[in-house]
Amino acid sequence: MTKTLRIIKFGAWGLLAFVALAIGLGAILERVNSSPSTGSTGSLAIGGPFELTAHTGETITNEDLAGTPYLVFFGFTHCPDVCPTTLAQLTAVLEQLGPQSEITPLFITVDPERDTQDIMADYVGYFDERILGLRGSLEQTEQAADAFAAYFEKVPLEDGGYTMDHTASVLMMDAQGEFAGTLDIHEPLDTQVEKLRRLTGADA
Repeated sequence: MTKTLRIIKFGAWGLLAFVALAIGLGAILERVNSSPSTGSTGSLAIGGPFELTAHTGETITNEDLAGTPYLVFFGFTHCPDVCPTTLAQLTAVLEQLGPQSEITPLFITVDPERDTQDIMADYVGYFDERILGLRGSLEQTEQAADAFAAYFEKVPLEDGGYTMDHTASVLMMDAQGEFAGTLDIHEPLDTQVEKLRRLTGADA
């Protein structure tokens, strides 16, 4: 299946993605309202230290990302709708942005129990090659979620399995590691591309 066909398939789940996105934005607004600004510029207290393992095997920390804008999206590979829809849309935006743009999209699993490194590698392989799949221990996952004001919770299912509730916003972080807003996958594609051009300094 080609990347284009995957994007078309995943795009059918956009309505459910909207509900989860609204939940994610609510969590961010709650963090904004309850947290003081981090400096005189009024930047928000979103972003902080984390240490996770990429699908390629290397350790990734917030310090490794210093000097380069990046995106943060929390999800899990067994997600039936929101995660593949968001990553597919993000892939379309990144393709419009072009391969020369310096930006690092992070897909952080909230389900490290099932999402092994191999599974993460296979999953992110369906999307833009710049997307890094990150996983860690439960403690590391909680630390990353707290740093980015994200929420996740395991939800038992009647069949004995489980799913995950989670924040579904794409966070934009600038080259200084400061929160720069969210990427709304329901905005026009051109609007999203322009947001990332501004984030990367390539809006000229």
